[in-house]
Amino acid sequence: MPSIVIVGRPNVGKSTLFNRLTRTRRSIVGDEPGITRDRIHGSFEFRGRRFALTDTGGMVPGDEAEIPAAIFRQAQTALANAAAVLLAVDGRSQPAAPDIELARMLQRSGKPTLLVVNKIESPRQEAELGSFHELGLNPLYPVSAEHGTGMEELLQAIADRVPQEKEAAEPTPEATPSEAPETRIAIVGRPNVGKSTLLNQLTGEERSIVSEVAGTTRDAVDAIVARGKGRYRFVDTAGIRRKGATKLMAEKMSVVMARKHLEEADIALIVLDGSEAAEGGVLASDATIAGYAVEANRSCIIVVNKWDCAPALGRSKPEFEQRARERLKFLAFAPMVFLSAREGAGIENLYGVIARVARERRKRVTTAAMNRFLANVDFSRASVPAGHRVRIYYLSQVAVAPPQFVLFVDRGRPLHFSYKRFLENQIRKAFGFEGTPILLKTRVSGKRA
Repeated sequence: MPSIVIVGRPNVGKSTLFNRLTRTRRSIVGDEPGITRDRIHGSFEFRGRRFALTDTGGMVPGDEAEIPAAIFRQAQTALANAAAVLLAVDGRSQPAAPDIELARMLQRSGKPTLLVVNKIESPRQEAELGSFHELGLNPLYPVSAEHGTGMEELLQAIADRVPQEKEAAEPTPEATPSEAPETRIAIVGRPNVGKSTLLNQLTGEERSIVSEVAGTTRDAVDAIVARGKGRYRFVDTAGIRRKGATKLMAEKMSVVMARKHLEEADIALIVLDGSEAAEGGVLASDATIAGYAVEANRSCIIVVNKWDCAPALGRSKPEFEQRARERLKFLAFAPMVFLSAREGAGIENLYGVIARVARERRKRVTTAAMNRFLANVDFSRASVPAGHRVRIYYLSQVAVAPPQFVLFVDRGRPLHFSYKRFLENQIRKAFGFEGTPILLKTRVSGKRA
């Protein structure tokens, strides 16, 4: 798809325009300037043609502070592959110095550029746009991204400025790639554990801004990687922290969005900081975030990042893993991977574990195999209180991703926790299901002993 990139200085409504064109709420919108920092990707359709759309952070040419400079680099990366650019400006004010500098920069680039004058909500405002002609990008496209006015004209202008792409030739059957299911992977953790650095290593490019400043990532940043027979969509989320610790609206919204993307994922990479001395590197907030993943029935991989710092702390992997497992007992099914995202060490191993867990999440066991397994389980070894035992006649897997089993039993009562845990452990021992939760449901059978 042709790539359309939205640029502009902070707080001119770029994210609102992105959400309006893509008909999503993908970008966080608020009155605080500088909410968007990384590149946010989406797509839109107009009269049968599809376009890729990229939202960028507010660009301030010449600002050498760490975050603004990183935002500027991210936007320039997006512009390099753009078929057309939408320069958004605030129609309620006069052109500012950054608007003028950006217009000149885009003119020098030779990229087709449309000047989008946003926040125009009345005929009087539209009549007072003369000063924007000074930017040298004519004609102007007055719009209200918030209310949707002017969108039809803007979309038509985009279609007119971007040449119709040629239709790809039909691939021969021999050349048709196998359709691998896309695996959505959410990278979650508390602030500053290295989630963005990990995304950049996994994708091989600077997709997320990396900074020592906690809370740098706000929007969820995603990237697709095709690797072997797998297709993975990685989503770098904002650091999840407790409600009382989030002050700004953007921070609160970013935490909400992180939870939302976690619930939409197949696999959660729960990132821990291996350089933390306290509690063996696992804090209460880490356990809380891991709990969110389990509640959402996501497959889980525990990623111990910054392991290059471990030698200075006198730590060993067995020691760290033992202490971490004690604090994350509910994640006994999750494999643990040690790596250094900064150095790139352990990334290949992580990819191998991701591929394995993705397969296990979608694994299906036949009913015949399950009942052969059931016949060999010694339920007398289950530590179940008197009166809570049930007789299981047979069981069947009814769903995958995550695997779900129905047990046909003789009593209409929920399975005791100990019974569930025992049966789950036996299923894992026989069939694997590494990294994924197993759901067990009961149904009373008409069969009688």
